[in-house]
This record gives sequence, C-alpha cells and structure tokens, in this order.
Amino acid sequence: MAAPASIHATGKRKSAIARIYMRPGNGQILVNQRNFEEYFPGETTRNLVKKPLLLVNVGSDFDIVVNVRGGGIEGQAGAVKHALSRALVIFNPELRAVLKKAGFLTRDSRIKERKKYGLRGARRGCQYSKR
Repeated sequence: MAAPASIHATGKRKSAIARIYMRPGNGQILVNQRNFEEYFPGETTRNLVKKPLLLVNVGSDFDIVVNVRGGGIEGQAGAVKHALSRALVIFNPELRAVLKKAGFLTRDSRIKERKKYGLRGARRGCQYSKR
C-alpha cells in the first residue's frame, strides 16, 4: 500500500491542540506560518518536538506544517510531539511499536486541577491557628 500524499493528525497536551500536515519534502517545519526555530526559541522545547523524528530517523524526509493553539509554549510543544507521533504511525504502521514503547502515542492527561470552594486554591486551605 502506497503512503498518502499528505498526512493529517491531531495531538493534545494540557489545553493546547496541534493539527499537523505532513507531506514528502526536505525537512522544513512551519508552526503557525512561522519558522520552527523562531516559534520555539528554547532548546528544550525544540528537542521535545523533534524526539519522534529522531527516534525513527525520518527527520529530513517530510515538510511539516503545524497549526497549534491554546496553552503555553511547553503545552504546545507536547501537543506537536503527540500529533507528529500519530502522523508517523499513519505514514508507516510498523513504527507504532517503537513510538508506543517510547510513550509518544499516549496522550498526557495531566491538566490543572480546579479550585475548590472553601479553599484558597485547588488544595491550599487557609492557615490554621491553634490559639
């Protein structure tokens, strides 16, 4: 079975949602119509996004266009990583075992806990005074 001309996948992390479009190319990555290095200025976030590509050694085979919204930079980087991993599985289902073992296909379900009434935060209560 031949690979599709363009691959579409979605990834989520915290409140960030990333939609990714992969097509054969020379390794160019655009995030929200901006260059990848410009959008993710920190080295750690760039490494987080590129981990799936480096794991399966297909970094320069695709042009990647990403639309990401919501959350902060770290959450958006996690969402892009999740979407990229899903897109790689669509491209080649044999990569699923490698990406699953690395934990890239599992959605990170940790989100901010809501504030409860009677407390100052999610768990922080008022200061207790014995006397």
